[in-house]
Amino acid sequence: MIRLYRARLIASLRTLPSPRGWLFCLAVSATTLALMLLIGFVSGLYHLTPTQPGLAPRLLVVFFIPALGEELPFRGLLTPGPESTARPRVEIAVSTALYTLWHVVEGVTFLKSAAKVFLRPDFLLCCAVLGLGCAVMRRRTGSLWPAVLLHWALVVVWQTWLGGISALAA
Repeated sequence: MIRLYRARLIASLRTLPSPRGWLFCLAVSATTLALMLLIGFVSGLYHLTPTQPGLAPRLLVVFFIPALGEELPFRGLLTPGPESTARPRVEIAVSTALYTLWHVVEGVTFLKSAAKVFLRPDFLLCCAVLGLGCAVMRRRTGSLWPAVLLHWALVVVWQTWLGGISALAA
């Protein structure tokens, strides 16, 4: 079992999508973004804010934590690539559920300052949408990189222009 997950992770890091795969990822990303914006603006989770200071370091930090740091286990290890034939829907559902639950764990343990946001149903629904979008891209292309890029971009936008920094600091 460890060999399977190790091989899965290495393959996801070594693989880049084909041009057609990138187009697929663009479509999934647009759909994911649209759903998250709808959920976030309707529920009040998102609100337009002036540009938050610290964009340059945020770009770097968010790439490693949470984007790469969360994509490695939840999509790199737990989500099967296109070569897998054994129950990919179940594995995608499990990885998405665990990814969503991870934010609850963070909020009640070591990121207690984020609990007010991380325990909101609308935030968790946005997590599930993002997790599912990232898993679908990983499954279809075999690559972890589109999921990392989507995760990175959405968190940067949320923190910089949609109230994420102020929500986490409150």
